[in-house]
Amino acid sequence: MNKLPLIIKREYLAKVRNKSFVIMTFLSPILMVGMVVLIAYLTKINDNEKRIIGVLNESDFFSNEFLTTETTSYVNFKDIALQSAKDSTLHMGYYGLLYIPKAASLEQVAKNAFFYSKEAPSTAVLERLERIFQNRLFQQRIQNLGVSAKEFANVDNRFEIKTATFSGQLNLKGINEVKAFIGGGFGYLIMMFIIIYGGFVMRSVIEEKTSRIIEVIISSVKPFQLMMGKIIGTSLAGVTQFAIWILSASLLLFLVFAFFGVDLSVLNSSAHLAPGMAQSISPMDQDIQLYAMEFMKIPWFMLIAFFVLYFILGYLIYSSIYAAIGAAVDNETDTQQFIFPIILPLMLAIYVGFFSVFSNPHGPIAVGFSLFPLTSPIVMLMRLPGGIGEGGVPIWQLIASVVLLVGTFIGIVWLAAKIYRVGILMYGKKPSYKELYKWLKY
Repeated sequence: MNKLPLIIKREYLAKVRNKSFVIMTFLSPILMVGMVVLIAYLTKINDNEKRIIGVLNESDFFSNEFLTTETTSYVNFKDIALQSAKDSTLHMGYYGLLYIPKAASLEQVAKNAFFYSKEAPSTAVLERLERIFQNRLFQQRIQNLGVSAKEFANVDNRFEIKTATFSGQLNLKGINEVKAFIGGGFGYLIMMFIIIYGGFVMRSVIEEKTSRIIEVIISSVKPFQLMMGKIIGTSLAGVTQFAIWILSASLLLFLVFAFFGVDLSVLNSSAHLAPGMAQSISPMDQDIQLYAMEFMKIPWFMLIAFFVLYFILGYLIYSSIYAAIGAAVDNETDTQQFIFPIILPLMLAIYVGFFSVFSNPHGPIAVGFSLFPLTSPIVMLMRLPGGIGEGGVPIWQLIASVVLLVGTFIGIVWLAAKIYRVGILMYGKKPSYKELYKWLKY
């Protein structure tokens, strides 16, 4: 009698009825959304810090360049010595003192200028001050060349070439990187799920093995059926948890946007603007709306569907290896020598995938890693936001990737079953790689 469905049901119910599983299923989306809101809030508070900088200007080349902004205020010192300005700055608790010495030329003034502070200053503050000096030097230098600022602005006018597909659809600069980053987020979720739920399978096998329950179980169930039941049952529990996370996180984000008054309709508003209204929008706002529209055009349903597919196939491959490791050792401490070789392809997929897909999503490295079974669940998802077919992932690559994953799963399950069959009854000895190789020959 085939007991595989019973084992799958037992493993699935054991996971979803676990108190920690239920708590984290509903608590994790709240924590994730709360963390995003907290980071945004803390960043806003950090950016609102007001810095006061003292300015001792002894030159004749700067007058009203140092203007107060939302984050920086300037206090001018006049007719006092440098040391007195330093003491006053320190006593008043100002952020720092900018000293502009007197000199015959602007070049000498800029060369001898100093910024004094109690500790190493912020890079953003220094860049802002350097920009003021750079702009002033720029104006002086073009005047020395006999070119007015207006004339130079016409010459130095920035140029960006427009790009479009052969079908006439406009392309946006950096949109490939944005799509790769979105796909990379899904790939990173797959890596985390494999590590977390693969560890569940491994710990479940170790627990049953050390408690000797496994000896009773395999008297009525084949080892292969037991291993497959654990893998599939845990995989279904993971998909259930992920589906709940998606629904609850989406609802929470919608509530957060509504609470903060974010109008989501603006993402698609530019598509319905009259020609006269569209021309009145600033170029920056037009770019934001174009990026928002491009973001909405991403095939989210297709992306989520393939995420589930690649998650299941990738998880089945790696969890088979985790199950074999759990059967080969007696405690979780002994698994450390085997874990790193498993995690290495996942880490390689994340980092190499980001670098290759960002630069060229259809290059040989990106294509190769999206076809290699141990890295394809992550790298292929980085390429999929660009679409399937023309301009996106070729259909043959997608089919080849899935076929290779299925074939690899069958092969790894066959090998893992050999280790599992021998290892679940081995006690008191930590096997080496050489002994594992011998078990594969049994």
